[in-house]
Amino acid sequence: LTLLHLGPGVSACWASEKEDHKILVVSFSHSGNTRALAEQIHRLAGGDLFRIKTAEAYPREYGAVVDIAKKEQSENRRPRLKTPLPDLRPYDVIFLGYPIWWGTMPMGVWTFLEGQDLSGKTILPFCTHEGSGLGRSPADLARLCPRSTLREGLAVRGSQVPGARKDVEAWVRKN
Repeated sequence: LTLLHLGPGVSACWASEKEDHKILVVSFSHSGNTRALAEQIHRLAGGDLFRIKTAEAYPREYGAVVDIAKKEQSENRRPRLKTPLPDLRPYDVIFLGYPIWWGTMPMGVWTFLEGQDLSGKTILPFCTHEGSGLGRSPADLARLCPRSTLREGLAVRGSQVPGARKDVEAWVRKN
């Protein structure tokens, strides 16, 4: 990838002609932090954007969301998705973003992953958290996507997303 700085706070990034990769930036966001991070990555890496949305919206109140997330995990429940799944066949590289809930990805992300054939895809996970980093999500991704190439992930504290531009640029450039 080539990263160009076009002015203060503005960068553009694209694949060289030798690296003609089709990129998809996928994210699930509850509070908006992960969506903001996905948009930063999209501006740098290009490609297409897809938002995972569950059919049943989560409540706004954090405590209620935490309770629901815990219950979904303990019951191994897969929430239905509101948005139809995209055709991933044309994509080589998938940036996959999510908040960390109870140590891993929200169960709606599991629904998304289990509904796809990710064989041969390169997956770059990124998450927002409030202290747990990527949690056990890399191990869960490895189990869910055994025929994919899983790259090193990026973890950003939700409260630090607005100031994470340099870290995001470095991670995208590295990958």
